[in-house]
Amino acid sequence: MAEVGLHGVGMSYGATQALQDVSMTIPDGAFVVLLGPTGAGKTTTLRLIAGLERPEHGDITIDGQSVLRDTPAQRDVAMVFQQYSLYPHLSVRDNLAFPLRSPMLRLPEAEIAARVQAVARSLRIEHKLNNKATALSGGEMQRVSIGRALVRQPRIYLMDEPLSSLDAKLRADLRVELKRIHADLGATFLYVTHDQIEAMTMATHVGVLDQGRLVQFGTPREIYEDPVSTYVASRLGQPRITLLPAGSFGPGAPAAAAQMGLRPEHIVIGEGQSATVRRVERLGDQTRLHLAFGPHEIVTLTDPHTPLAAGESIAIRPQNPLWFDAHGNRI
Repeated sequence: MAEVGLHGVGMSYGATQALQDVSMTIPDGAFVVLLGPTGAGKTTTLRLIAGLERPEHGDITIDGQSVLRDTPAQRDVAMVFQQYSLYPHLSVRDNLAFPLRSPMLRLPEAEIAARVQAVARSLRIEHKLNNKATALSGGEMQRVSIGRALVRQPRIYLMDEPLSSLDAKLRADLRVELKRIHADLGATFLYVTHDQIEAMTMATHVGVLDQGRLVQFGTPREIYEDPVSTYVASRLGQPRITLLPAGSFGPGAPAAAAQMGLRPEHIVIGEGQSATVRRVERLGDQTRLHLAFGPHEIVTLTDPHTPLAAGESIAIRPQNPLWFDAHGNRI
C-alpha cells in the first residue's frame, strides 16, 4: 500500500481559505478519519490527494515521492463519494468491472471476472451481480459504489462520507464491513465523516480540522482523552462533553482555568452538590440523565435500570475533569 504525506499544504477558493498550512502523515495501512463541520476542509483534503485539485502551497507525497505533477490515474487512488454514482443502465457486474476495463489496465476478462466475484463476495452482493443498478436498495447501491473502488486494488482509498445517506442499521452494518475489509486488505484508507461513532469504531487515527487547519491528529483514544481544546473535545464522545465555568463546584480549579469539561466518566453520582433530574433518556444499553445544575445543564450516563425520574434531586461531583483556558485551549 502507501504512506501519504501532506507538507504545509494550503488551498483557497477565491476569498475562502479551504486549507491553511496542513501537515499530516497518513501511515501505510492506516484507517484515518477526518472530522470537522462543513467547511472545515475535509473534502478538499481528499480532492488534493486524489489529484482532482492542485494545492497553492506545499507538497503532497505518496511513499515519499512528490505527486504534484502526477495525474489522478498515476497516483493510483480510488475515491468513493457520498452519492452512489453508478451507471443505471449497467448490471452490478458491469458496474464493478467498469474501472477494470480501462485501456490503461488491459486486464484479461478472466482476471476481471475473478476480481469482480471476489469483491462481490466480500461485500455480500454476489446474488445481485446480474441486477441492474436501478433495482438495488440504497445500501446495496453503496456497496456497489464501494466495490468499484475495491476492485481496482489501488494504493490508497479515499472515502467522502460514503454512509451518510443510509439508514442507521445499514450504516452500522457497513461500518463493520469496511473495518473488516480494511483489516483484510491492509490498505491505506482516508475517510471523511461528520459521524463521531464512525470515527471511534473504524479509525486507527483521527485528524480534526477547524476552518482549514489541522488542530489535532492522533488515535481515537488520544483525541477523546487528551483533547487540545474545547473544539476538539466536542468532536468525540456521546453524550457530548459538558462545559461549565471553572468554579461551578467550588475552589480547586487550576489558576488559568476558565472552563471545566465533564464527560460522563468525570461525574460521580451520589455525592457532592445537588442537581435536579430534568429528563431520563432510556436507550436500552444505557440511560442518559439530563440534569439541571444551577443555570447549567449536564448530560451524563447512569445505570440502564435506574429508577430515577424527572423532578428528583441527586448529588453529583466532578472527578478528574478536563480544564480549559479562556480561549478554549487545554491546560
